[in-house]
Parts: sequence; C-alpha cells; structure tokens
Amino acid sequence: MRVSKEKAARNREEILISAARLFREKGIDSTGVDSITEAAGLTHGGLYSHFGSKQAIVTEAVRFALARSRRLWQRTAADKPVGKTFSEIATYYLSREHRDAHGAGCLVAALGCEIARQPAAVRRIFTEELKGLFEFLGGLMPERTSARRREGAIAAFACMVGAVILARAVNDEALSRRILKTAGKRVGRTATGVRAAARRGSRTRTRAGR
Repeated sequence: MRVSKEKAARNREEILISAARLFREKGIDSTGVDSITEAAGLTHGGLYSHFGSKQAIVTEAVRFALARSRRLWQRTAADKPVGKTFSEIATYYLSREHRDAHGAGCLVAALGCEIARQPAAVRRIFTEELKGLFEFLGGLMPERTSARRREGAIAAFACMVGAVILARAVNDEALSRRILKTAGKRVGRTATGVRAAARRGSRTRTRAGR
C-alpha cells in the first residue's frame, strides 16, 4: 500500500520525535532501532524507508531537536522586550521542571558529552545547530559589538547547560536546587544587563524622535 506524502512526512516527524526523546532519556548508544520503531508505531521497513541507518537517524534527530529548541525560543521572543525574553528562557532552563524533563528537555544538556563521541557527521550537525542557538542568544545580549555578544551568549548558555548537567547528576536534592539557583543568579546578571541596555536604547530612540 502506497503512503501519501502527508502521511510519509508525519511518519518521518514521528520517528524524529521518538528518537530524540529516547536518545535524551537513555543515551544514543543505549537506544536501539527496535525501541525507536516501537515508540513511533512503525515497522523496521517503515523506519528504514526514511533513514538508511541508525547514524542517519541520530544525525537528523539532533538537527530536529535543536532546531525545535530555537523555534521555541523564537516564539518566546514574539512581542516581548529583549530583556524579558532572555529572562524567561534562562528561568525555565534553570528550573526543576526542566531538570526533571529528561526526554523533553534541551538536547545539549542531555547529550552534549555523548555527542563528543559520535561520528563526524553527527558532530557537524550538532555544531551547526549550536551556532544557531548562540546566534539567537547573541541577539539578546547587551554588549555593543557582535563579538562581545557572541561571547556573552556562549558564556550564559555554557553556565546554563553545565548547571543542568550537574543538577541532574548529583543525588542530593538540596545541592541540586542550589546549583540551579546559583547559576540562575549568575545568569540573572546578564538578564539585568539586557533589560538595562534595552531601556537605554528605548530612551535614545525616544530622544532622537523628538
């Protein structure tokens, strides 16, 4: 039976959603193709009609999950001041809700260490998408030059990712919460700077318009 283009597209997306979730929950090497097909509700033949190998699934699932995160951030930014956008992103990222959402949380925090051991094709896609996340966050930074904005984005995101990794790894709930809270305070200084820069820019535009 032939599958319509719409159905094929839905099947492909379901494979990527299921694979990305399982990779984040169990790890890439610990997730077999059988688990992905079962989670996606497809057969091996259906899966391999879209992807020729597990590596191809990993590559596209990484691209899919990180692009989805960027789109979520972009929706967060819609009709909001720059400072508020960064604050909302950081607040959720460093929340207990995100810490506990292994299968639905940020792929970087879940798989960053494992990606380093993956083949070059997977690392290349991860790098490309990570640059996209940095570019978006850089647009929210208060620094005046593009180089400084990139540095600010990398520093803030590295702090956020590292905090979530450590908060998930420890078996002391009080320490886990303190890690998130402490990182939140540090990243919160960046958010304060973003809001202050936005206010200065607004005042400048107002004076120029007079």
